[in-house]
Amino acid sequence: MPLIDQPLPELLKYRGLNPRPADHDAYWAEALRDLAATDPRPELRPNPTAATRHVECFDLWFTGVGGARVYAKYLRPRNSHPGAAPRKLPAVLQFHGYSGHSGDWFDKLGWAAEGFCYAAMDCRGQGGRSEDSGQVKGPTLRGHIIRGLEDPDPRKLAFRQIFLDTAQLARVVLSFAEVDADRLGCFGASQGGALALACAALEPRVKRAAPVYPFLCDYQRVWEMDQAKEAYEELRLFFRAFDPRHEREKEIFTKLGYVDCQHLAPRIQAEVLMFTGLMDPICPPSSQFAAYNKITSKKDVVIYPDFTHETLPGQSDRTFNFMLGL
Repeated sequence: MPLIDQPLPELLKYRGLNPRPADHDAYWAEALRDLAATDPRPELRPNPTAATRHVECFDLWFTGVGGARVYAKYLRPRNSHPGAAPRKLPAVLQFHGYSGHSGDWFDKLGWAAEGFCYAAMDCRGQGGRSEDSGQVKGPTLRGHIIRGLEDPDPRKLAFRQIFLDTAQLARVVLSFAEVDADRLGCFGASQGGALALACAALEPRVKRAAPVYPFLCDYQRVWEMDQAKEAYEELRLFFRAFDPRHEREKEIFTKLGYVDCQHLAPRIQAEVLMFTGLMDPICPPSSQFAAYNKITSKKDVVIYPDFTHETLPGQSDRTFNFMLGL
């Protein structure tokens, strides 16, 4: 078969290349303390344009670290609120691709009709409604990967805050009276796949996670494969603009290691179902397996040998059935 990366037997053993900061555990312990100290102040506003006979639809706002107000669409079966339902319901969180947003309401209605509570988050500063309140020293160039990379304080990395937003969303949804705190899942594709991994890593009550070709994994491997293009383009542009001779290469990749999903993966306790196209030039398979191979909980990977960073036939149905097991 054609290859753009390592053969599958090698992928199943690959352990990643990007450095892990020595204080990685302390970094995320402090981040979670920051999250615990942040009052989410959730607000549910009925969305009259989206409500149906069987599903209630809400604009959900909550506060993330740093004070940003973060937006999510929240759906629940009608009459599922306290006093009307004989049992609590499972919940699923959805995360979107890089620079995108939570999408339309329509494609989410089936989940609520099946009995799920469902939340789809807009990442701060991207294509949706969530605020980006971060302030960092140094250039931000174009994207969130390198936002804060030149700031001396690694806590200013943009994806630290976005990863924490996923955990805050989980905590907010788990606080709702209609949600069964023992049945929470999350999923997403590309950036959404990375955020599903981050959410499961930072919120241990997540029981199932279904990342689809996850982004934000093994940055140095992506760069060394000359795949710092498309979604990862800002890595190449950053080096060309601010470190053209790569004199700080080790420092930069080590700092990115704080927000590399492969280093968060060992924290995951949820059951994981990952989907990977072996011809993916956007998020190379080896970068995805760097994270997958560090997951120690129950896991499986669904392989699409001829597919790239695109719609994977049957993936949505398989994810849906996987979440039915919550």
